[in-house]
Amino acid sequence: MQLYISPSLRHVTVFPGKGFKEFIKVKVGSRRVSYRMLFYSLLFFTFLLRFAFVLTAVDTIDGERKCSTIGCLGKRLGPSLLGRRLDSNVPEVIYQVLEEPISKDELKGRSDVPQTLEDFMAEIKRSKSDAKTFAIKLREMVTLLEQRTRTAKIQEYLYRHVASSSIPKQLHCLALKLANEHSTNAAARLQLPSAELVPALVDNSYFHFVLASDNVLAASVVASSLVRNSLRPQNVVLHIITDRKTYSPMQAWFSLHPLSPAIIEVKALHHFDWFAKGKVPVLEAMEKDQLVRSKFRGGSSAIVANNTENPQVIAAKLQALSPKYNSMMNHIRIHLPELFPSLNKVVFLDDDIVVQTDLSPLWDIDMNGSVNGAVETCRGEDKFVMSKRLKSYLNFSHPLISKNFDPNECAWAYGMNIFDLEAWRKTNISLAYHYWLEQVHISITHCPRKMVLIRFLSILYHTLPMNNNI
Repeated sequence: MQLYISPSLRHVTVFPGKGFKEFIKVKVGSRRVSYRMLFYSLLFFTFLLRFAFVLTAVDTIDGERKCSTIGCLGKRLGPSLLGRRLDSNVPEVIYQVLEEPISKDELKGRSDVPQTLEDFMAEIKRSKSDAKTFAIKLREMVTLLEQRTRTAKIQEYLYRHVASSSIPKQLHCLALKLANEHSTNAAARLQLPSAELVPALVDNSYFHFVLASDNVLAASVVASSLVRNSLRPQNVVLHIITDRKTYSPMQAWFSLHPLSPAIIEVKALHHFDWFAKGKVPVLEAMEKDQLVRSKFRGGSSAIVANNTENPQVIAAKLQALSPKYNSMMNHIRIHLPELFPSLNKVVFLDDDIVVQTDLSPLWDIDMNGSVNGAVETCRGEDKFVMSKRLKSYLNFSHPLISKNFDPNECAWAYGMNIFDLEAWRKTNISLAYHYWLEQVHISITHCPRKMVLIRFLSILYHTLPMNNNI
């Protein structure tokens, strides 16, 4: 076949191949046809074919079945071209059944509910159920598994709470034996430290450590590991602060188990002149804690019995009931400058740590005016441990917290901190801390007050990051 276009573009002639006697002559109207119009027409059809090809390819990739007819292709491409979605292949009855609420008691004692996905599939295949029965069985199985998962989580949190708040029998007996020893044995009532070593308690040339604890065994582990790993134990002064109840067992232990040549001081809170004077903010904070706890009548059993509460919220409430977070030892930390007015720098140790190296290099760190030196917990290889920021501890749904604090502010470990008490006394950190407790009324759904304190210093940008290898 040959195509012939006359120079005047008035007609187009198509010559057939050999076997035809005549030719076909197509006449065009008087309008002049240009090469440009022909070019744009071909270009338009090319893009149209490409567009149809792309839509077909996308449907094929999405897993749709192939269409072999023009009608099928139009049916599939029509909604896409017009911006509409195809109707769902899921029967409407399934949505209706799954959206129906199901009570907790409805599944009690039921033995016909599938326990696993394998049981569910086997039952559906065996009974050849319709769509409604399929949805009912699926809803019952998922609901049952959700209830079991929730119960297991709550039991985990409850057992953890009981284990962390209970006093082991051996530890309780140890405290009783030491108290009895304190009352009957003069060697268990020694003055700590001895009279000739008392001046060292306010001498800033020594390395001063502070440990606040009402746990005799834990305090002994921290003190022993500190002294044994020190390269200059004769320069170590450990100030142990405890409560009135634990003072006698604590003094008896360290009187009978001295850690010479280190200097150990055991003091109860009522021995401090500052604490015995007038109004103490830390006691007010404890009263607020007691007020929050009083809202949970029935204790942990009432909290766990709430079937509508999120397991994470239940865990937070159980944690707030822990005696550890209501201990005076956790509240007294904010008043270190008042407790030790003659000291310039101290290292505060928590009672759940074990010292494994010499800590004297901490006194060579230039604090650059910072109040606190601590190991950050927002940067490191361990993404679970080293990813703690303020949003991990504070409830930023509270308007005052979200307005004034940065959720991405780095948190820091509280097991071992170095405090520049001179720099602390030049700030209003202690007053600001109690102010925010009053303003926000931080409750158990936010975080324990110990967490508030240790994050509060970093909020005020008074924390110096330290190397976690120290």
